[in-house]
Amino acid sequence: MKKVKKAVILAAGFGTRFLPFSKSVYKGMLPIIDTPTIELIVNELVDSGIEEILMIVGFNKENVISHFSHNKFLEDKFKNNPEYLKAITNQLKAKVTFVEQKIINGTGGALLLAEDFTKDEPFLMCFADDLMQSEVPVSKQLIDEYYRTGKAVLGCQSIPKEQVVRCSSVEFSRKNGRSYEVTRVVEKPKFEDIKSTLSTLGRYVFLPSIYDYCRQLKVNKVCNELCVTDTYDMIAKNEGLIAYEFEGTRYDIGNKFGYLTAIFDYALKDPNYSDKLKEYIKERI
Repeated sequence: MKKVKKAVILAAGFGTRFLPFSKSVYKGMLPIIDTPTIELIVNELVDSGIEEILMIVGFNKENVISHFSHNKFLEDKFKNNPEYLKAITNQLKAKVTFVEQKIINGTGGALLLAEDFTKDEPFLMCFADDLMQSEVPVSKQLIDEYYRTGKAVLGCQSIPKEQVVRCSSVEFSRKNGRSYEVTRVVEKPKFEDIKSTLSTLGRYVFLPSIYDYCRQLKVNKVCNELCVTDTYDMIAKNEGLIAYEFEGTRYDIGNKFGYLTAIFDYALKDPNYSDKLKEYIKERI
């Protein structure tokens, strides 16, 4: 079995919910205290054993590319300041390359741009909107499940039924601990049609065959684009597909409240801010 050493981050969205900020700055650069969200995601991948990362970016790509590149001016300026030097070079611990999705035609179209990068290897895919906080990196949990089963793995959690209509519903035949054998995945189901509150949430391990399924995609009538979600039923039928209920907290950085809760929770766990924040909250309430 080949090791999972590569990851693909889909990061080409317009970030419309964060306008006007996202007019010129990629929304993944929104900081959680002082670290861009996209850097925290890369850190998770590195901590999971990933060595090479391809980021699928959009029109406002310059700042994110700059963030993951050397800055000789700052490195020279802070060469004698270990704290600052670490802050501006920490992003370089993995090899990150970029490709622009010039035609924004959905996640299925974006993923096809990664085929030359991953070639015949299994790989991890993640969405840049999903920030995870956990003791064992969520990506590592999914990779370990792939090693156990040899099958593609969807990172999932059970969510409230009223939220499933905005996400997906994963239907399954059998359960073994945190592992489920997938039979069907419904994207943005109608409330009355929901059969499972298990939902895919931003982390996946795919086999090279995913590209063959992506080439078969047609425009999804609900999303009006090529949705990688529509490949899951094909994978489940032809190869078998696993949904793994990962341990950890997922923050939807794609919406403003999700972003605010992430900052709040990260600050509460940071010894530099936790006590001050708790006192401030008591005063305000």
